[in-house]
Order: sequence, then C-alpha cells, then structure tokens
Amino acid sequence: MVEEEAQTLVFTVLILILTLTFLIKKLKPKQNLPPSPPFSLPIIGHLRLLKPPLHRVFLSVSQSLNDSPIFSLRLGNKLVFVVSSHSIAEECFTKNDIVLANRPNSIASKHISYGSSTMVSAPYSEHWRNLRRIGAVEIFSNHRLNSFSSIRREEIRRLIVRMSRNSNLEFAKVEMISMLSDLTFNNITRMVAGKCYYGDGLEDDPEAKRVRQLISEAVSSFGAGNVADYLPVLRYITNFETRIKKIASRLDEFFQGWVDEKRVEKEKKENTMINHLLSLQETQPEYYTDRNIKGTIISLIVAGTDTSAVTLEWALSSLLNHPDVLNKARDEIDSKVGFDRLVEESDISNLPYLQMIVSETLRMYPAAPLLIPHVASVNCKVGEYDMPSGTMLLVNVWAIHRDPKLWNDPTSFKPERFEKEGESHKLMAFGLGRRACPGYVLAQRLVSLTLGCLIQCFEWEKIGKEKVDMTEGGGLTMPKARPLVAMCRARALVGKIFHESS
Repeated sequence: MVEEEAQTLVFTVLILILTLTFLIKKLKPKQNLPPSPPFSLPIIGHLRLLKPPLHRVFLSVSQSLNDSPIFSLRLGNKLVFVVSSHSIAEECFTKNDIVLANRPNSIASKHISYGSSTMVSAPYSEHWRNLRRIGAVEIFSNHRLNSFSSIRREEIRRLIVRMSRNSNLEFAKVEMISMLSDLTFNNITRMVAGKCYYGDGLEDDPEAKRVRQLISEAVSSFGAGNVADYLPVLRYITNFETRIKKIASRLDEFFQGWVDEKRVEKEKKENTMINHLLSLQETQPEYYTDRNIKGTIISLIVAGTDTSAVTLEWALSSLLNHPDVLNKARDEIDSKVGFDRLVEESDISNLPYLQMIVSETLRMYPAAPLLIPHVASVNCKVGEYDMPSGTMLLVNVWAIHRDPKLWNDPTSFKPERFEKEGESHKLMAFGLGRRACPGYVLAQRLVSLTLGCLIQCFEWEKIGKEKVDMTEGGGLTMPKARPLVAMCRARALVGKIFHESS
C-alpha cells in the first residue's frame, strides 16, 4: 500500500513538472533566434557536429542554411551563436562589446586558469580590468617588449645556427614545426622566468622533457570542442575533469617553483617578467599576488607559443608554394638590409612586402580560427536576432577571412592585396574590442622578425614537385595536418655573419 502511494506521488510530481515546463514555454515571449541546423537531438542537441576542424564544419552549416551569416546551435545545455559575417562580428564587438566581454566557464579554465581568474579567462569585472591594465603597462608595453628584444634576437640566431649545420654546401631536409615551437617556447619562458627548455643539450634533459609534456597537456585542454563542458553529466562518468585537475596541480606547483626561486634570488635583479611583477608585489601586494603572477604565466604560455609557431609554419608553407612571392621578399630584404647583418626588428617597418606576407598568412590561416569564445551577460540583439543572456558566441574568423563578399579571390595567397589602403583593417586574427588579444604586438614582432631572417638566411625548395599540402588539422591553434618538411640551404651571408660575430 505504501509503495503504491509512493508511486502515485512520484507520478503526480512528474505530471506537475511537465505541465509547469509546458506552461513556462508557452508564457515565455517567443525569441527570434538565428536559423539552426535540423536534427537537434534530446539532451545532446547538435553535439554530433563537433568534429575537427570546427571552422570548416561551421562554414558548411552556414552554407546549408542558405549562407546564413549567423546560426544557432544547441550544444548540450548551452545555446551557441556562430557568426561568419564581418559586419555582424564588428557589431558584436562595438555595439555589444561590454555585453559580450565575458568568457564561458569551462573545466579547463576553472582548474588550469585559477578559477577563471586570468587575463584570458576572467569574466568582465574590476578584476579583469585591473589585469588588463597590468598587461598593457607592465607586460605588453613597447618599453617592456623592447627590453626583451635581445631574447628574440638570440633565439632566432640559435635557430639559424641549428638549421645551417647540415645545409652549408647543399640542400638538407628540415622538419620545421618542432624547431619553430622550440623557438617560440624558449622566447616566452626566457621572458617570463629566464629559463630555456629547448636547444642543444636539452633534448634529453629530464626537467625540460617534463615541462614540455606538461605545457603540451595544458594547451590541448582548452578550446570550444570539449564535450564535457556542454554535458555536465560527463564530469561524473568520465575522467576528463580528474585529468584536468591533475594537470592544473602539477602546473601550479611548477609555476610556484619559478616564483619562489625568483623571490629568493631577487638580489640578482634579472630582467624577467616574474622579477618585475615581484618587485611590484612589494608595493602593491593586493594586485600582484602569487596567484595573479602564475595566472599571467599560464596565459602567456598558452596564448603565445603554439600560435606563433603555427603561423610561421603556414607562412613558410605558403612561400614554398609561391616561389615568386619568396623571391620578391628576399629581394626586398637584400636591397634594404644588405648582406652584412641579420634583419633587426627596427628593419621591419622598412620591409612592407614582408609585412604583407605576414598579413596574408594571418588572413588565410588565423591561429585561432574561432577566436576565444565570448558569453552574453544580458539579453541583447545581434543582427536582427535575440541573443539570450548566457549564450556563447563563436566567431568563425577563418570563414570571414575567406568571404568572397569581403575579399577578392579569397582562397588565393596574394600578399599584394594589402597594398590597397584599408585592407588590413578587415583582419580579425587577434579579435576585436576590449577582449582582443593583448599580445598581438609581441606576436607580430616575433613572427615578422623570424620569417624575415629565415628568408634572408636560406634558400628554400619543396621536396619533390608536388605542392606543399595545406590541409588544416584539428586543434585549438589550427596546425597543419601534415607538418612542413622542406629543403633548405644556407646562403653565403650566414657563414659571413656568424663567422664575424664569433
């Protein structure tokens, strides 16, 4: 009898819940949402679409919806708007810039980014505005970046020496992404902590191996494609969150070791970001906490290593497929820099064609093809549609940069297009608005200088007659599906410059 009453009670409660849900939906004002692809399944919605590379999948969805410049998805418990229109993206980051200045909560940002408290992951707030100020004044200012110019120069020279060992007299085969990753990672870790983890003698070093593996795991944990972020139940039936917690704990211990080491050795007064931030901690401890310093470190490493290396690999691949562009860039460098010294950062402003090559690479192969996701803090309008509070926004920059309505012959690699005034303003590779990437100046400096030196110091050829495969792989930073392997031979100036400098 008691069992029958319990069953009746449960049945009654279920009927009430279903009735209330139905009435709430009926009474709720109908929202004008963007078109959505068919077959949104119960509970999981459109999660079946999250297959790499996401930027191509989303472009296909847009095309299937009559080339809609904006569409909506149900990803588990989240509503997502995907924008592939320059004008709508621009509207998002001008008219709705503050409304869309928040970041989504993810498992990775919760644990690895110190409770989503870093410059990249923090919600729009007084805390974030303070971090942004610290970044603009203390980290990414021209004065601070200039103070680290010797590191960029030294790491590029190290790369050239490494590449020229086997290519002095004849062409030698080189696999580029590993060496470019070494360059960009060392550049960041030397700026941050004066530490070097790649290069001669470090390949088999236990600590270097541990650091490289740890950072690789951390970087791969971020992105818009982690299904567990959309289906909370997966947190309990998979080990994804447990694995992320372990990575976060190991990272925190490692970064705290860096901070403690610099604090103990502060009398050395090294030119590192940690040393500088610790000196500010003495006078403003409420702003420059250890937690904020470690958050700054992880932001710089995650945002500043793979992105620059991948951009350089795409640029070199494009030049190998377009030898006329490569020759034109080399002629410009030879005529304006000469044969007695390496390209310097001060030369870049006098090398407009090199800058156009970098811009065209960022157009065709943006390292963050969907930017970093944004979240609406209140209800707003995007285009002609209603965007409810809590909606995630993804901007398909890759699709925008290849939009035939915006660019002439968009699928062709043509640096000359940037001779036209105003073309560079259409680029969105580093985002727009107040949450745009604050490190874009550093990225531009490193990529332009490295590419200029590689063009100046080496002759380049493809392996065989086939063009370099330009297929994108899956991943947060859009790597090449097949890493670039090319043939290079050191030019005569390499021996001359390095012999004289030694």
